Amino acid sequence: MTQHSDQFRQEFIAFAIKKEVLRFGEFKTKAGRLSPYFFNAGLFNDGESLMKLGEFYAAAITESGIEFDMLFGPAYKGITLVASIAIAFAKNGHNIPYAYNRKEAKDHGEGGVIVGSPLKGRVLIIDDVISAGTSVRESVNLIKTQGANACGVAIAIDRQEKGLGELSAVQEVIEMNKIPVCAITNLNDLMNYLQNQQDMAHNLRTVTAYRQLYGVI
Repeated sequence: MTQHSDQFRQEFIAFAIKKEVLRFGEFKTKAGRLSPYFFNAGLFNDGESLMKLGEFYAAAITESGIEFDMLFGPAYKGITLVASIAIAFAKNGHNIPYAYNRKEAKDHGEGGVIVGSPLKGRVLIIDDVISAGTSVRESVNLIKTQGANACGVAIAIDRQEKGLGELSAVQEVIEMNKIPVCAITNLNDLMNYLQNQQDMAHNLRTVTAYRQLYGVI
């Protein structure tokens, strides 16, 4: 990891905490675990924060080296995410097509389930987090039915904790779909951030204890 990448990951964590997207306390996860932190990308809910979020995603995607032809955001959270990322790339001189899906197929007008650019070539899936991998699996299948290929997934945070077995949810997605996953930040980055914040010593202790129970390297 370069010094630049470490810097933007730390900046993203500070940004997420400031916007109260990343919060500390006691939160029940989909897996039924009591987590000491919670990340809700839906709270990036104004123009400035969405613009910055897209720039953080674009930086992480570029650093990952994943080669892609277009972006796809699964409804609903993925819609604003994918649009913000496409804008961020355009600001840097890369005009990249994007699309998202409807939850229900439209039977009038242009019809179909895809909105935006037609799915073709190598498609990078955009999501906020990976919990059970269901959204990714559905996206991969949808992309295939359109004659394109999913080439990877970009998410905001990798919790680096066990999924259904000993692998993390992200590792399960990689193994099942044979595609890479990149993230703006992960649990390692979060712990590094907390170690440098004296007023967050309690949060560091609770996150460390949680990782000892459920963490995956």
